[in-house]
Amino acid sequence: MTQVRYQTVDVDGFELFYREAGDPQRPTLLLLHGFPSSGHMFRDLIPLLADRFHLVAPDLPGFGLSEIKPRDAFTYTFDALARVITRFTEVIGLDTYALYVFDYGAPTGFRVAMAHPERVTAIVSQNGNAYEEGLSEGWNPIQRYWRDPSEPNREALRELLTPTSIRWQYEHGVPDTALVSPDGSALDAWYIQRPEVDEIQLDLFGDYASNVALYPAFQTYFREHRPKLLAIWGRNDPFFLPAGAEAFRRDLPDAQVRFLDTGHFTLETHAAPIAQAIAGFLND
Repeated sequence: MTQVRYQTVDVDGFELFYREAGDPQRPTLLLLHGFPSSGHMFRDLIPLLADRFHLVAPDLPGFGLSEIKPRDAFTYTFDALARVITRFTEVIGLDTYALYVFDYGAPTGFRVAMAHPERVTAIVSQNGNAYEEGLSEGWNPIQRYWRDPSEPNREALRELLTPTSIRWQYEHGVPDTALVSPDGSALDAWYIQRPEVDEIQLDLFGDYASNVALYPAFQTYFREHRPKLLAIWGRNDPFFLPAGAEAFRRDLPDAQVRFLDTGHFTLETHAAPIAQAIAGFLND
């Protein structure tokens, strides 16, 4: 039986919640979740890898069970998320680690890697984008807000925060939706509906433009530091297209790229094959 520890740590005045499992003497895999989720998304993956790796899954600031600081006390940007996660790794004593990045975890994790490339042993990108060709038309309403950050365009994005929209993100592109537990999307919806979290999420929608602007820098990091990379994606993702996974090979010719017949939240249906792929990749 895998023992998972559920803990909080003070990161320079920010209370960060995280899950931890496995022997700390083994290689560490830092798991970074995306929108609108939390470390809970790794609930099926962690037990499958904890006998071989040390796994750490923090909830990003403003997400899950991590502290929700008021917006006038903390600016919710991807730069800020990355700074907190970088300090989190230092506070809990992670000297080196492989990164598992998904959705928002990708631009957060890539910033962490660029700041300290010597600490990152490998990258697993599960629907974690770093190329413009990976962006689908599903980004159109958010891109409209980037071009014109007006109140009407901001308000139009609230639909993405509803329980119905969140559930759609879990089910879209999944051949058999009966395999997708209702618990993950229900928990995400509950977290999103807490006071001020909606405004935090709208702020991050707006700031996502900074990630696209950094794509060339991410790609330079790949070329210069040559991290081992496995891109394992749900090919039916409505937000990040397969072309985004294939593009990693442009900068990392040895990157491994695999597709699974499912959607955005690939772990909901394919935790076992992803765990098997990660174990083979990191032990190679």
